[in-house]
Amino acid sequence: MQRIRQLTQSVFFKFSAAFIAVGLIPLSLLSFYSVQTFTSHVERYTEDNLRQMVLYMSYNVNSALTQYDDISKLMYTGRYDGYVEGSADNQTRNVNELEQINSVPIDGFLKTLLYSDSYMTSVYFIRESDGKLYYQSKVNTAFVQDKLPLAEWLPVLRERPRNVAFFPTHKMDYYHGSSRDVLTVGRNLIDTSGPLTSEPRVVGTLLFDVDTAMFDPFFAEMKLSQGDELFVLDGGGRAFFSNRQDVYGSAARVETKPNGKMLTISEPIPYLQGTVVASISKSRLFEQLATTRSAVFIAILACGGVLIGMGIWFSRRLAAPIRSVIQGMVKAESGHLETRVAVRSQDEIGRLGHGFNRMVARLKAFIDDAYVAEIKQKQAELNALKSQIRPHYLYNTLEVIRMNAVHSDAPEVGEMILSLSNQLKYVIDYGEEWVTLREELDHLRDYFYIIEVRFENRYELRIDIAQDVNMDWAVPKLSLQPFVENAVQHGLKPQGRGSIEISIVRQQDRLALTVTDDGIGMDKPEADRIAKMLASGGAPAGHVGIKNVHERIRSLCGESFGVAVTSRPHIGTSVTLEIPIREVPKHDPDSARG
Repeated sequence: MQRIRQLTQSVFFKFSAAFIAVGLIPLSLLSFYSVQTFTSHVERYTEDNLRQMVLYMSYNVNSALTQYDDISKLMYTGRYDGYVEGSADNQTRNVNELEQINSVPIDGFLKTLLYSDSYMTSVYFIRESDGKLYYQSKVNTAFVQDKLPLAEWLPVLRERPRNVAFFPTHKMDYYHGSSRDVLTVGRNLIDTSGPLTSEPRVVGTLLFDVDTAMFDPFFAEMKLSQGDELFVLDGGGRAFFSNRQDVYGSAARVETKPNGKMLTISEPIPYLQGTVVASISKSRLFEQLATTRSAVFIAILACGGVLIGMGIWFSRRLAAPIRSVIQGMVKAESGHLETRVAVRSQDEIGRLGHGFNRMVARLKAFIDDAYVAEIKQKQAELNALKSQIRPHYLYNTLEVIRMNAVHSDAPEVGEMILSLSNQLKYVIDYGEEWVTLREELDHLRDYFYIIEVRFENRYELRIDIAQDVNMDWAVPKLSLQPFVENAVQHGLKPQGRGSIEISIVRQQDRLALTVTDDGIGMDKPEADRIAKMLASGGAPAGHVGIKNVHERIRSLCGESFGVAVTSRPHIGTSVTLEIPIREVPKHDPDSARG
């Protein structure tokens, strides 16, 4: 009894029962359905499918018309520089005097509009003031302007000047020798500048022809046969488009009521305030019904046998690895974290086993790492305490040495020690990426004071700051010293003396800091090598200081900022740093020092 209970609770039994209940029983019941019920089902399904196709077609036609409506609005919302929707430009002046639409010549605007859609064949613009006609066309034959039916189209647009107008399919006979079928879209250009008026100020009228081939992809899905009919009707019941060319533009209403031989379905088209009407022959729709009915009975018998075999095989194959994972989970729960399950497939069950193995391995690793992490945390706390004690000890020691030098009548030595102490405080002050320009220059003066004493005042430092530069603006910490050091070492030292000038100017929203020396300079190949090194992302073969400052600025400020180097032999070298203008963030000095 217990074995039977376990069997009924197993995955194998549940899957087998599910296959039989879901597969065999419905198929057995289905075999007893009457032919009429089956036929009615197929007919209803076919009609619903056809209705969905007509609905989808009406949606596509409506979307296409919406797209061409949006194209006609480009006169107001053109995607051109300096123009946005709602612009107060005087359209009357633009069209009548400048012959422009959206700051673009009218012919250029029409040409852009023409090639914005592959189905558009011609574009026209009629200026309201004098009736002048502008046009662009993809048709290679001669344009006969007198045959363009403006007398039929323009009154419709004048009746509703603010709305788009769609004109039914017609022959494009105003081009010599053309028999192409097109529909025409029209919209008035209204001057929206100045005060609002009750009557809109129409500046001109835009018209464009659209090849009826745009409907072909929509109608091709219907796979119409001979005798089937498909109509796109406008609000007046006229045939806007159809697979019957003899009804184009006809005012006669198409019969939309169903009859015994034809299945008629209609769906609305909001943009035309019309409908899509499809009349399909019922005999063509259901001619395969008898064949399908026989195939259904054969499929029932075949599927019954396949389902029984597949149910048994699949449930066994699914249950075995699940049992293996359950056994592994029991072992892992008992503390055996070396337990692993065999993974023999890459399906969901295989991924479950792989995930279990990875979970157990990571759990063991996390437990092992917890002890190491705790030890490292204690060591880090000890190192942090040491790093706070050592700088203070060093500053105090340097101050004692400086005071002894002053008392021993060696003021120069005392000043050098003071400069060195200031530099150490500036450099060792952790946690600050940005400092004020004043702090950076004070540090630079302390650094150069030691250089002057060391080299007996053979080198001179000049700092030129523009009047519109704020000394509280932020600069990256230690961004100038590497370049001053390079100027002394590689530019001035080989020739024995010289000067370094630091100029700081504002360039719109940027701050430019330039370090210039009158040293020996560099030849063009060397200068080009440095420029190439700064542009590349790899590790530098030399000039590590320049590369590091450049990468720091790009990391802190963005790719458009950085360092630029220019040099000429026997004249000198100039290094320019460009950074954005910004203020130094407010912080607590005591908390920053720890």
